[in-house]
Amino acid sequence: MFLALFFHLRGIRALKTPLRLNRIPNFCPFLQLHLSSICMKGGIYQLLANQQTAGRKSFAVLIDPDKVNTAIINELVERALTCKVDHFFVGGSLVISSQLDSCIKQIKSSCNIPVTLFPGSPSQISSHADALLYLSLISGRNPELLIGQHVISAPFVKKSGLEIIPTGYMVIDGGAPTTVSYISNANPIPADKNDIAMCTAMAGEMLGMKLIYMDAGSGARKPITESMIERVAKNIAIPLIVGGGITDPEKAYRNCKAGADVIVVGNAIEKDPSIMAEISAAVHSLPLAV
Repeated sequence: MFLALFFHLRGIRALKTPLRLNRIPNFCPFLQLHLSSICMKGGIYQLLANQQTAGRKSFAVLIDPDKVNTAIINELVERALTCKVDHFFVGGSLVISSQLDSCIKQIKSSCNIPVTLFPGSPSQISSHADALLYLSLISGRNPELLIGQHVISAPFVKKSGLEIIPTGYMVIDGGAPTTVSYISNANPIPADKNDIAMCTAMAGEMLGMKLIYMDAGSGARKPITESMIERVAKNIAIPLIVGGGITDPEKAYRNCKAGADVIVVGNAIEKDPSIMAEISAAVHSLPLAV
C-alpha cells in the first residue's frame, strides 16, 4: 500500500507499449472505445472517471504476485478476457517474492486489460504497469502513511514513468485482524460507523484525492455494508472503489447498486477462479446512466 525511499527502478520505459485493440473482443465496444482513449492519453484515471460518468460499473481482479505462477497467470488472463474484466490490480500486503515485474510483464504480453499497481510495501513498484494507486491511509492516524513516506518517495515515484493516481485509502473493520491493519499500525473504521466513513471520504476528496478506496482487507469475515457504501457514494463525486470480503456475485451486485464504481476481488478468485465469470456478469448487469 505504501511507498518509501529507494525504490529500485531499472529499465524504466519512457513510452509504454501501445495497446493492441485488435485483441479486444468485438462484443465489447464500450471497452474498445475507452481503451482507445488510453492509447491516446495514457489515462487510467480518465478511464475510471469516464466509466463513472456513464454509470458503468467496473470489475477489477486483484493479483498477489506471491500467490501466482506462470500457469495461474495464464489461466487468470484467459478467464478475464472471456469474462470482460475491466482492470487488473497487482500487489499485496507483503509481496516477499521478486516476481512483481515478471507477473506484470506476463499479463501485459497476453492482453490489453489495464494493469494498476496496488502497492502493499515499499518495494512494490514496476515501470511495466500502466498506473500506480498512490495510497494515503486517510482512515488511520499514522502520519508516516498519511504523508511521511510520500514526501520521501516523491522524486522516485515521479521518475517512474507511471501514471500516479492519488487515492484516499480507507480500511474498514472486516471482523478479523488483517495484514493491512497490522503493518499500518492503524485501527480500521468500525463497520457500523457510516458517518465516520462518509466524513473521511469527503475529507479525502476535498484534500485532492482522485479516488476513494474502501477496503475490508483480504479474507474479511464481514464485507463492507451496503449502507456504508451508499452513505459514502452519495457524498463524494470521485470514483469509489470497494474491496475485501466480496465472495459472491450477489454481494458484488449489491455493492454496485449501493454506489461502488469499481469492485475488487482477489481472495475469492484465488480460491475458486470460476467465480470470476459470475461476479463480472453481476457487476456489469447494472444499467448505464441515462
